[in-house]
Amino acid sequence: MWAVEHLIPLIHNQYKKTKVRHAGTNLAFTAIHFVIHTLLAGGIVFIAGYTSSSGFGLVHWMGGGAMATILITCLTLDFFAGWLCHFVEHKIGLFWRFHIIHHADNNVDVTTGLRHHPLESVWRGIFFYMGIFVAGAPMYAVLLYQTILVFITGFTHANISLPKWLDKIISYVLISPNMHKVHHHWKQPYTDSNYGAVFSVWDRLLGTYMELDPSEIKYGLDRYYPNEKDEAFVPLMKRPFQKL
Repeated sequence: MWAVEHLIPLIHNQYKKTKVRHAGTNLAFTAIHFVIHTLLAGGIVFIAGYTSSSGFGLVHWMGGGAMATILITCLTLDFFAGWLCHFVEHKIGLFWRFHIIHHADNNVDVTTGLRHHPLESVWRGIFFYMGIFVAGAPMYAVLLYQTILVFITGFTHANISLPKWLDKIISYVLISPNMHKVHHHWKQPYTDSNYGAVFSVWDRLLGTYMELDPSEIKYGLDRYYPNEKDEAFVPLMKRPFQKL
């Protein structure tokens, strides 16, 4: 996707130096994110094992075969770890301080997808735990959702231009690139919309769905962090602990 962005860019990004330098900053955050979630994997295994042995969770209460289990798991995890976690990060000041690092990127591309402050990665993992517990999700369904999530995260952040009709059709079921780019627009209320990670159903049902033509989108923040320092790794790490 990083390569495809060269061929069909949605927006002609103006990187501070180069696309590679921009990627370096974002991938440093991504690497830390992966390390933290690897450490959290033990909790995932424990919760999945507990719900399986105790028969706790939606999967066990509602019954059904493997396909029903996968569907219930994906929808439940997407609500807790996708929509709800994201919504909370925008509405509670403590969480927003850390989520700013994700929104401070002035040149959204595929590398922006997992640009999260380490502490944000921790509570994203906690919301993921909540989803597994409520769903009673078995490990195979959890791993399938995680695989889909990583792919969709890259897809929705990638600076790619799809035909508008295709992007629109995708957005009826899944988060599409244009749909998520609205969330990265620099001004509210657009920033506080389209919270979903994989499925668009939560934004549509809960009244947080918004549309904006890609030609009107401008990335970054209108406050909280200087846009000219959106690729400065150390200041970004320190920012949540400073006065906004």
